[in-house]
Amino acid sequence: MSDSILDIETVDLDDEKNALVIIDQTLLPGEVKVLHLTAQNEIWEAIKTLRVRGAPAIGVAAAFGIYLAAKSIDTDDFDEFYKKFKEASDYLNSSRPTAVNLSWALKRMEEKVLLNKDKSVKEIKNILLEESRLIKKEDTDICRAIGENTLTLLKPGMGLLTHCNAGQLATTKYGTATAAMHLGQKKGYNFKVFCDETRPLLQGARLTAFELSAAGIDTTLICDNMAPTVMKKGLVDAVLVGCDRVAANGDTANKIGTSYVAIAAKRYNIPFYVCAPTSTIDFDTSSGESIIIEQRDPYEVTGLWYEKPMAPEGVKVFNPAFDVTDAELITAIITEKGIVRAPYKENLAKVCKGV
Repeated sequence: MSDSILDIETVDLDDEKNALVIIDQTLLPGEVKVLHLTAQNEIWEAIKTLRVRGAPAIGVAAAFGIYLAAKSIDTDDFDEFYKKFKEASDYLNSSRPTAVNLSWALKRMEEKVLLNKDKSVKEIKNILLEESRLIKKEDTDICRAIGENTLTLLKPGMGLLTHCNAGQLATTKYGTATAAMHLGQKKGYNFKVFCDETRPLLQGARLTAFELSAAGIDTTLICDNMAPTVMKKGLVDAVLVGCDRVAANGDTANKIGTSYVAIAAKRYNIPFYVCAPTSTIDFDTSSGESIIIEQRDPYEVTGLWYEKPMAPEGVKVFNPAFDVTDAELITAIITEKGIVRAPYKENLAKVCKGV
């Protein structure tokens, strides 16, 4: 096992052993454990329970997962193969509703099946293998490009704040919101990064602070409700966050608490940047109001991190996994294809078309 979390693949494929290989992020930072998942219900459970998480990483895991499902279908008849492929795809897609990369990757793999239906099933399986590997490679390239685009907006020595984990653990390398931090570290930018702990699952504390510290970046962990204080003190020059879905109008869905940070940044005139691959842009969703927000187990709030419950028994709990940040609070959406500013409905379409 490597000494650094950054040297371990977040998501990988062991084709010889028919396994999706992931870091079990539910155990971090206390234990670094690599899982080899071979059954579809294991892969579904890993996505559902956040053993693998972060929109780009989920997309890559889904691509490898559906390839493994296709590989196990024992038939030479295309119609029978496609029927079973679609059943497996729908099953994986049901694991989490908010991150668009899950459905995006599965749809992309399905399109490869349909485009090659005149070929043998064996050939289609090989095509799916190559496509899943391509999706992973593209994610690494995309994250680096997002980081390079983000660096053009930053200066050495800046104080940065991020929420949740949009880092290497949420992608295949670099991360989205943290890509500029990792690239800047190599260039001697000496950023000072504040990580929100990110209640209730503590992705900022357990994951972001863990990986940034491993990279040698000046990292300070704060409770979520401390973000406005460090902003008011002048310690934050820019906010960088990731994103699970971008609506056509520029509204973004990200980990719960992101909109709170955006509101505070607006109050203190701090630029608020959303770092998002174009694969997270969903033109079929007109605004944030149409985004389905995942509701999670109340136990995550009342008991998960405590030796004994820290809330009265039977109290009602509201535990949405994500919130929506209104487009008007976002300074820019940084993609691998360029930096997008308002009006978002028009300019998101332009950047996706390469205009």
